Formats: sequence, C-alpha cells, structure tokens
Amino acid sequence: MDKTVTILGFAGSLRKGSYNKALLNAALELLPKNAELRIFDLEGIAPFNQDLEDKAPPKVKEFKRKIKAADAILIATPEYNYSILGVLKNAIDWASRPYGDNAFEGKPVAIMSASGGMLGGARTQYHLRQSFVFLDMHPINRPEVIVTFAGEKIDGKGKVKDEKTRQKIKELLESLVAWTRRLRQ
Repeated sequence: MDKTVTILGFAGSLRKGSYNKALLNAALELLPKNAELRIFDLEGIAPFNQDLEDKAPPKVKEFKRKIKAADAILIATPEYNYSILGVLKNAIDWASRPYGDNAFEGKPVAIMSASGGMLGGARTQYHLRQSFVFLDMHPINRPEVIVTFAGEKIDGKGKVKDEKTRQKIKELLESLVAWTRRLRQ
C-alpha cells in the first residue's frame, strides 16, 4: 500500500469568516484515502525583514519545519487588488529565505481560491504560479478550483454547501495526491 501523503494547507486570509479557510475545512472532509491534511494558520507571522532572515521568529521556524515535513502543499487564497494578498506573500518570502534554505523547493502544490466576485481569485492563482517557478515548486494544473460568488456557495458557518465546488475540491485533492506520488518515483 502507498505511504500516506501528508499535505500542509494554509489560507492566504486571516479573516475569521474567510471563504478560503472554508475551502480548507471542506478539503479536510474530502481527502482521498491515504492522505492527511494539516492546516497551518499564518496569523502572527511578522513582516519579512531580510536583516532577520538568519534569526527567523519562532512562528516562521515552525512554518518552515511544517513545510519541509509535508509531502505536498495546498494553498487557499483570495485575491486583493488583482494579486496575491500581502499576508500570503510575506509567509512565502519568509519560508523561502535565506537563499539556499527554500522550504518549498521541489514541493508539489495545489491552489484553491474563493471570493465574493465574479473572478473568484483567478488572478492571484496566476501570480502564485509565477512565484512557483522561482520557488521550484510543482503545481497542479487541473482542475482549477476558482470559487466565484463564494457567498452563495459557502454558508454563514463556513461550510461549503455547493456540491459542484465540493466535487472540484475533491478532484483537486485526488490530483495532488496522485501528482505527489508520481513525483516520488
């Protein structure tokens, strides 16, 4: 039997009622067999300061340890101002520094995004993919999980109620697990 694939998931939003945290919670329910999802909260990661990159704060050290221990990464993030949220970019910068100590290197990664608008975070996904090139990550290309008009698909308690969205999350997780196993060979 295949070894369990461990996935580290995190949301690019700090908001308590975040649609993207709801996507991660749905992912916990929809995991394929032999997969485990651990969720990390980016709350409390200090702004990146290159003067401190060799003496990273404890929260950053914990984040990097968890990334390195995971087989794959799952990011759920909204889009602000047509791009990546500052909190997410900040966490990525910390985890990939100092030069030569990039915790993301070689990791398979999948992205989900949700927003209240009609584009669902599509642009942030494309900007993240640009960063993945430099980070030497291996993104899943399909299916894309881009949840538009998220307020209609996620209830007030943070539950993804839309079955098509749930199905796409399940397919994305299955693809991530298969891709991770394929890269192990």
